[in-house]
Amino acid sequence: MQATIWHNPACGTSRKTLAILQETPGVAVTVVEYLKHPPTREKLTALYARAGMTPRDGLRTKNSPAADLCAELNLLEADDLTILDAMMAHPVLINRPLVETEKGVRLCRPQDLVHDIL
Repeated sequence: MQATIWHNPACGTSRKTLAILQETPGVAVTVVEYLKHPPTREKLTALYARAGMTPRDGLRTKNSPAADLCAELNLLEADDLTILDAMMAHPVLINRPLVETEKGVRLCRPQDLVHDIL
């Protein structure tokens, strides 16, 4: 099985999710450091659709600089298109880790949610 993780190595939950993927037999993992290589708007929209999420559900609102950006850009009151625009301009606003397999997509917070798609 192929799994792709949109990963931030500075995030403990992301590191734990990656470890689960790497320790699962038969899983080939592609790691995308999304702060360096953010998904396109189309890809992020497709990931959220497959996960049954809205961009608001995928918005990182805690911890600096994301919390500061959310306040500065008034994202807590914004519509989904505005949130997507902000995510494209500031990938730090994308909550992580997102994991995609042939069985679906999950925002793996907590990390054990990754088991749903393995």
